[in-house]
Amino acid sequence: MKAVQWHDTHITILNQQALPHKTEYLELKNIKDVWDAIVTLKVRGAPAIGMTAAYGLALAAQSYETDDLATFHTKLKRDRDYLASSRPTAVNLFWALDRLMKSVANATSVNEAKTTLIHEAICIQIEDEDVCRRIGEYALSLFQDGDRIMTICNAGAIATARYGTALAPFHLAKEKGITLHAYACETRPVLQGARLTAWELSEAGVDVTLITDNMAAQTMKAKHISAVIVGADRIAANGDTANKIGTFSLAILAKAFNIPFYVAAPLSTIDLQKKTGDDIPIEERAKEEVTHIGGVRIAPDVNVYNPAFDVTPHELITGIITEKGIVFGDYETKLPTLFEEVFASTTPT
Repeated sequence: MKAVQWHDTHITILNQQALPHKTEYLELKNIKDVWDAIVTLKVRGAPAIGMTAAYGLALAAQSYETDDLATFHTKLKRDRDYLASSRPTAVNLFWALDRLMKSVANATSVNEAKTTLIHEAICIQIEDEDVCRRIGEYALSLFQDGDRIMTICNAGAIATARYGTALAPFHLAKEKGITLHAYACETRPVLQGARLTAWELSEAGVDVTLITDNMAAQTMKAKHISAVIVGADRIAANGDTANKIGTFSLAILAKAFNIPFYVAAPLSTIDLQKKTGDDIPIEERAKEEVTHIGGVRIAPDVNVYNPAFDVTPHELITGIITEKGIVFGDYETKLPTLFEEVFASTTPT
């Protein structure tokens, strides 16, 4: 179930557009293939987008026919900006690309820079697997055997290097013999919950029940939902969280039913440069995603508003689960300290 894999001459991705009908892997052979795969949601999920973009930049750099470092950096910046234009909301995309740019800032030759880019992209993927497992362990500590937990979209193994973020506790619970019942919202308009989360969890042997998005309130009441856990595409400095459209509605419902509402995300998803959720750009996508299902028109040709994400205000979030631990409240003060600990741990003594 590897979402992204690096090869010497190309990148292989799991085509998430083909699921659940077909498990299909695509070869991305150039930067245009990578850009298209991200835009068309063949690869999706903030961490997976970041990994794919990183590999895409490394792949593009291998084709540069120059020994001049200045020319190399000019080409690299051009391709970095091109990949950054693929999707605006998920901050992992920009974080991964900028991490690669920084990794070669002091390269002494073009060959060294090309090798470094590949190494750095591979490191991002390896680190993400460890990060996701730690997020899952922290999240699992919040739940008890038999809990019924609601989620939306797909923040799982196919959206990351492994395990996922919001779905990580379900995978780890299965490994440990703990029973967690997942309730997956279908996630209109492109059905990531129905097509991807339901498929991923059922493949892993996790008990999963699929509901339509407008069944959430009734399900919370009738099925005694224990908690809601979601992923994130960008978290502002005050804790406001951008995630797949419909997340904000779940947070409001959770508040009404006094159900804990958790966000699970790596530090790379936290953007301290954005003070509040109002500063986060919200991607709007083609109206055909709403007016069509599987290429079949279901609505007349009318105006369509199709934001891909919404922002959940921090006051509706019970806790933010990261690889460094769980932050409860006062996010504006506590979130920056997570980065201070990372910096301290990597600073020579």
